Amino acid sequence: MEISLPDDCLTFIFEKLDSSIDRESFGLTCHRFLQIQNPNRKSLEFGCSFSRSNLSETTINIDSFILDKLIKRFTQLNSLNLCGCVNLQDSGLIQLINHGSKLHTLYLDCCFKITDSGLSHIALGCQSLSFISLYRCPITDIGLQHLSKSCLSLKDINLEWCSQITDGGISAITTNCRHLRAVKISHCDKIKGVGFNGCSKTLACLEADSCKIEPEGILGILSGGGLEYLNVSCLSWCIQGDGLRSIGGGFGKNIRVLDFRVCRSVGDETVIEIAKGCPMLQEWNLSLCSEIGVLGWEAIGGYCGNLEKLHVNGCRGFCDRGLLGLRNGCKRLLILYVSRCRQVSELAIELFKVARWDVEIKVEEVMCIMPKHFFR
Repeated sequence: MEISLPDDCLTFIFEKLDSSIDRESFGLTCHRFLQIQNPNRKSLEFGCSFSRSNLSETTINIDSFILDKLIKRFTQLNSLNLCGCVNLQDSGLIQLINHGSKLHTLYLDCCFKITDSGLSHIALGCQSLSFISLYRCPITDIGLQHLSKSCLSLKDINLEWCSQITDGGISAITTNCRHLRAVKISHCDKIKGVGFNGCSKTLACLEADSCKIEPEGILGILSGGGLEYLNVSCLSWCIQGDGLRSIGGGFGKNIRVLDFRVCRSVGDETVIEIAKGCPMLQEWNLSLCSEIGVLGWEAIGGYCGNLEKLHVNGCRGFCDRGLLGLRNGCKRLLILYVSRCRQVSELAIELFKVARWDVEIKVEEVMCIMPKHFFR
């Protein structure tokens, strides 16, 4: 005998299921179960083996027609991951105008055919969006202007390798999105940094690896006063001068993590200013900063009282006296990453280990030190 249960009872059963497999099985049992499953699905992610180092593995045959059908079916999504959907076009996002009001998280990494037109669809329908990743998408400042005028709740935005973006697009985001928390602009060589001028104090994280941020841009990035993490590794200056010194001028007082890896223009004066002006600093990557000398290392030892991790891999100017300066200071130091430092003797290392037995010396080189709570 067939037992008929009311919809509210079936919904209760569905919500109590722990695993996605159980929910899928539940949804396939009968048409009524399927109707209950559709509005209860909160996230949709395609099973791609996404690897930025090998884009050939990311290709997924999800076109505009398929996505249109899926969005119509799952109307209550708050998270949508389309990473690697290289054949997806702007038209596939049109249904978000009608069914994207609950969407908070959207990944479009390596969607090479999504343009400013697609961002305009997102702007119209996804006004609750707080996270968007546009890694390698061919968008321009116009698309960011559309997005920023409607998606005022944006907190995290990934623009890595969006090579057409300039400070105009950044200015639109920072002006309109006053809850902005984290931004990635790595490998965007048209961004100088001035677009961040007047940014909200909520901006706490900036990834600007391999950019051409100018000294005025550093001031713009710091202008909000709330920055906690800054990555300007592989920095290439467009004009003469070392703009990083301004980090120690007062606006960087909340910075906890700095990544200066391969910033070859950084010298003692910059290090001294930052060591004095960033009292909250807990981790500092200075690997391959070859112009730092004894005065710089002694300043770190003397002023960085909260420093827990320091990276000095491949620093030509790091020597026994520099190591002694760290040994006598940095009372909270936990890990020292040191390798390929030819001016540091084995004796100095052993004396450091004896005097600072609580500090772990590692020879490995860490490529990413961004705190894990950003972009999660």
